[in-house]
This record gives sequence, structure tokens and C-alpha cells, in this order.
Amino acid sequence: MNALALVRAHTRVQFLDLLRWPGYVVPTVLFPAMFYALFALPYARTRPQVADGTTLGFMAFAIVGVALYQFGVGIAQERGRPWERYNRTLPVGAGVRFAARIVTAVLFGFLTAAVVALVARAFTPIDLDPAQWLRAAIYALWGGVPFVLIGITIGYWTSARAAVPIATACNLLLAYGGGLWIPPEDLPRVVAQISPYLPTRQFADLLWSAATGSGAAPALLGLAAYTLLFAAAAAAGYRRDERTRYA
Repeated sequence: MNALALVRAHTRVQFLDLLRWPGYVVPTVLFPAMFYALFALPYARTRPQVADGTTLGFMAFAIVGVALYQFGVGIAQERGRPWERYNRTLPVGAGVRFAARIVTAVLFGFLTAAVVALVARAFTPIDLDPAQWLRAAIYALWGGVPFVLIGITIGYWTSARAAVPIATACNLLLAYGGGLWIPPEDLPRVVAQISPYLPTRQFADLLWSAATGSGAAPALLGLAAYTLLFAAAAAAGYRRDERTRYA
């Protein structure tokens, strides 16, 4: 079986496994839209000039949350289970398993972000044409990759107990610092100076470029750098866990 077929098989198993847990699927898919409806929708509804940016920022927040929680906390909890020990006996490398996790997380994150977009489309004067929505969708799929790798890094470098507060802190701090909840120009001065270098800000800039038509290259390069950095960190954590548990 070639690598692509292995990735497809692992993705199918992981995706179906998540779908079988309504207690995971429903809150995961609905929570960002509820958060958006409570805290951003009243603001966006009365200010057409910020509806596009606010919605795209919360779409990024939805994808980041799925990536960090499911593939940070989830991996940390799975590492000691019998199913994980069985998976380690299979002739499949870390690259295939990482690719399957990335595809699964991006698909779930995309679904979650789509619910945010539907709420915004129904209740705010968001003004994106079909071409802009298509660009935003493509950017959302690509932009989620480094955050899945950040989640995998958390999962393999921390314990199950530590993963929850670490993933929560990363999610909240990166969302705030990246300007996903409020416009970057409204951030405190110190945070505003750090914000452009955060992966969440670069993800937001990428999505915002779909609406504004500004250049996406700087954000793409920044996210590519984070992808390489955390791919290396995740692989190192995987090998460390393998040596510790299975050597």
C-alpha cells in the first residue's frame, strides 16, 4: 500500500471515530459560532464596515481551537491507551500519521468555521462575493496546517493533565494576541507590537486578504515557517515518546 493510500485509510478511521462521538462533534462545531453570536455578532450587525473582518477572524479562531484541542489534548490522552500501542506496531511512519491527523483536523476545523460563516451570512451585512468566499475557504484549509502541528507538538511533549491547560492558554492567548476577537489596531500597545509575529495574526491576515484583495504572500511565508518549525518539533516529540514508551 502506497503512502497516499495509507494516509487516506488513517484519515478515514480518525474522521469516522470522531463522528461517532456526538459529545465531541456538537460542541466542537457549534461553540465558536455561539461565541461569535454572543460577543461579535451584535457589533458586526450594526457596523457593516467591520462585519467581514470580524467574521473571518472568528473563522480562524474556530479552526485554531479544533487543531489545538483535538490534536493537542487528544493525542496526550491517547498516548497511553492500548489502541495507540497497537498503532505503534503497524508499519506506518510518523509522516503518514501526521498527515492523516492534519487532514482530519483541517476538515473538522473547516466545518466549524463554515458554521460561523453561515451565522454571519444570516445575521450580519457581511459582503463577500463568491470569488472571495472561495479564496477564504482555500486559505482556511491551508492556514490550519501549522496549528495542527502545534497541537501535535503539545500532545507529544506534555502529559494528559498538562495538555488541557497548555492548549487552553495557547488558544486564548494566541486568539487575543492575533487580533481574532478584536481589531489589531485596538490591541494594547505591547500586544500590538508582538501581534504581527504570531501565527494567529498571520492566519487572520491571510483570511482578511481574501476580503481586501491585499497581498497574501507575507502571511503565507510566515505560516510556512511555523509549519516547518512545528513539524520538526512534533516529529521530535513523536520520536521521544517512542523511545520512552516502546524502546
